[in-house]
Amino acid sequence: MSLALTSKLSVALLTQLTNPLDNSTPADNLDLSKVIRLASGTTADHADREFHDTRTLATGATEDLDLAGVLTDPLGNTLTFATIKGILVIADTANTTSLTFGNGSNPWIGPWGATGTEEVKPGGMYHNIAPGTGWAVTPATGDVLKVANAAGASATYKIALIGTSA
Repeated sequence: MSLALTSKLSVALLTQLTNPLDNSTPADNLDLSKVIRLASGTTADHADREFHDTRTLATGATEDLDLAGVLTDPLGNTLTFATIKGILVIADTANTTSLTFGNGSNPWIGPWGATGTEEVKPGGMYHNIAPGTGWAVTPATGDVLKVANAAGASATYKIALIGTSA
């Protein structure tokens, strides 16, 4: 498969803190941002595979996203990630339950470690980027990203993964 993928991963935090006084309004402006570009390929600072989807889990349900040989890319090709370089999860603002990522059977260790998890609250998001070597995906023993929805209502989320095939 000879696909080419270029990626731009970015995050920004913009704030303005003001203190209205009688004769002036002192302000502090924060513009903290980072842009990471990944060229097409499988070495450090490169990526050649992507997965993205909008998914819905029933109340109290879980699902396992198998990162090695089950998911398909937007063009219909079966994906076998060797590493993940970036993950983005966005929980729908209409959700009333939180989503938990990680700590399943044959878990993808990723940024959380073997037993760690990440909770994404309604309307929230989670992102993490490791442009160098990324996080390893080990087929059959370390390739499952578990997603769990709390009890109470169904929850919808968007997920995107960028990584390498080798």
